[in-house]
Amino acid sequence: MTQLQKGDAVFATVTITNDGSVPSAPESHVFAEPGTMGMLVNTGHLEEDPEQEMLLVCFPDDAGNPIHLVTCFPDEISAEPPTSH
Repeated sequence: MTQLQKGDAVFATVTITNDGSVPSAPESHVFAEPGTMGMLVNTGHLEEDPEQEMLLVCFPDDAGNPIHLVTCFPDEISAEPPTSH
């Protein structure tokens, strides 16, 4: 993955749903479909596995308001928008 900076636009590569880690949203709530643009808020790693990078991304709600802060794995987002084939 391209080296991302805080504030960069990122795009979901998969459907990102609530696994229960976002208590303000219903379990299995869809935060982003593939291609949804979000903004990188922060980066970090798993405490149990310092090699596993995690990315905090803000995705918009259904009205387009930047509201959902979601932790993603690097393979779940991309710096490039999806291309149509």
